[in-house]
Amino acid sequence: MTSNARRRQRILVVDDEPRMIDFIRLNLEHDGFEVSQAESGLVALEQLRDQLPDLVLLDIMMPDLNGFETLKLMREISTVPVIMLTAKGEEDDRVRGLELGADDYVTKPFSPRELVSRVRAVLRRTQMPSTPMHELIEVDDRLKIDFDRREIWVEDELVKLRPTEYRLLYHLVQNAGWVVPHEQLLAKVWGYEYRDETHYLRLYINYLRQKLETDPANPVYIQTERGVGYRFIDYRRQA
Repeated sequence: MTSNARRRQRILVVDDEPRMIDFIRLNLEHDGFEVSQAESGLVALEQLRDQLPDLVLLDIMMPDLNGFETLKLMREISTVPVIMLTAKGEEDDRVRGLELGADDYVTKPFSPRELVSRVRAVLRRTQMPSTPMHELIEVDDRLKIDFDRREIWVEDELVKLRPTEYRLLYHLVQNAGWVVPHEQLLAKVWGYEYRDETHYLRLYINYLRQKLETDPANPVYIQTERGVGYRFIDYRRQA
């Protein structure tokens, strides 16, 4: 077995409640993860630079620097996957976290099984697709995609995509010209257990349109098939 195969994935837990940190540590270490901790947002930012974790579990309700403020600062320096931990179940909090760059959220109280499942699902989807397309894709004169280099060019400007946005675009382009059902996109990009979480899909489709389309309200590249799914323009027929 190689040293890379033996390396345990490192999870940074950011929470000001010692009992919650102990609960999370116990369950994640039981499932083979390495766990580090931070009791505040400022400490978390330092550890993010020093330890380079594979994923961050970030509580929202913290003194001084709350989870939203911490996440905003994290996104200025890193694309590390982040799962928000919150005692609130309101949709506004969930959407705000996702809009700031969180990859998922878990509402307290949660079971160990749910937590581990969410962590593994986020780690899976933020990895490189297993079968990247190697050729440069010239959708039209305006949009060019190089999945092998992980580069997206719009009007000769390099556009930065977050890992989940990248995976979503990859699966849409891989099926260009075909309608990809909501459930299939959710299962491929987020994981099978997310197949009913359509709000994730709507939000990230909107993110992609904001970055790729000339007029996001009237999209050309990513088209909606109402009630069914989404279709990426069939650029191959136009060539």
